[in-house]
Amino acid sequence: MTNDSNASLIVKWLFETSAVRVADPEQPFWYTSGTLGPYYINTHFLYGSQKAAEELLEKIEQGVKTAESLPEKLAQETIAQYNNNEIYRGLIDLMIARLNEEDFDLISGGERRDFFFSIPIAILMNKPHLTILKDGRSLYSNQGLTLTNWTEAKQLEGCQVMHIADLVTEASSYIRAWLPSVKYVAGKMAKTMAVVDRCQGGAEILKQAGTELISMTSIDESLFNLAVQAGLMTAEQKTMIDAFTADPHSYMKDFLRSHPDFLDQQLSMGGKNAERARLCLEKGYGK
Repeated sequence: MTNDSNASLIVKWLFETSAVRVADPEQPFWYTSGTLGPYYINTHFLYGSQKAAEELLEKIEQGVKTAESLPEKLAQETIAQYNNNEIYRGLIDLMIARLNEEDFDLISGGERRDFFFSIPIAILMNKPHLTILKDGRSLYSNQGLTLTNWTEAKQLEGCQVMHIADLVTEASSYIRAWLPSVKYVAGKMAKTMAVVDRCQGGAEILKQAGTELISMTSIDESLFNLAVQAGLMTAEQKTMIDAFTADPHSYMKDFLRSHPDFLDQQLSMGGKNAERARLCLEKGYGK
């Protein structure tokens, strides 16, 4: 975790860029599972804004089709944004300051949102980068993110890899893809850094796999307390989050019980609201 002043700064950036959005207590957010919740997290919005982040995400999705040129293209994009956006530059600088305390040889990042952070940090720290794709391929780039020719997986034998992620929830991407990819090239991931730890068991799962998680901030009570103190959210919103954190199931039942017309209103709206409301009913809520 970061120190108090840096933690306050990151919380401020999370809210300024809408990387964290907290709902009105009377209108919680729908999640894709058909459940209700009090906040959304889109860590990649720390790129500077939602618009800028979505534009880079589209370029990543298109760039994967010609993956060999992707790392160098993203290096140009992210360094330009680093030079032009104060929030993004501030976050990257804080991450680098923390990483300077660690000993590692290479930085890795996984498709897609990890690249927002892993690639510019590799450039600025003059480290090689391992670009891990969802299809199982990995691209090794030397300092400067220029691709080098390599065919032997054992080329990186014993290499200490620092994986940089945007968000850790339950570490499923690590177990499924990032750790096996690093192991395949004979690297070792003793530690990994995430911008945000959602505190949903990911750190413990990674520890069992032999990897220590370093997080710049955590989605926990202290984060929301700092947000209330800074006037970024209300005490009522904090109370809603506390209820959700204590028991998401009970929070949702209590909300629907105290808002008996909510599901009918959502169904009448059509579109995604109606889809989520129907899922909610299928799960047995609201009856």
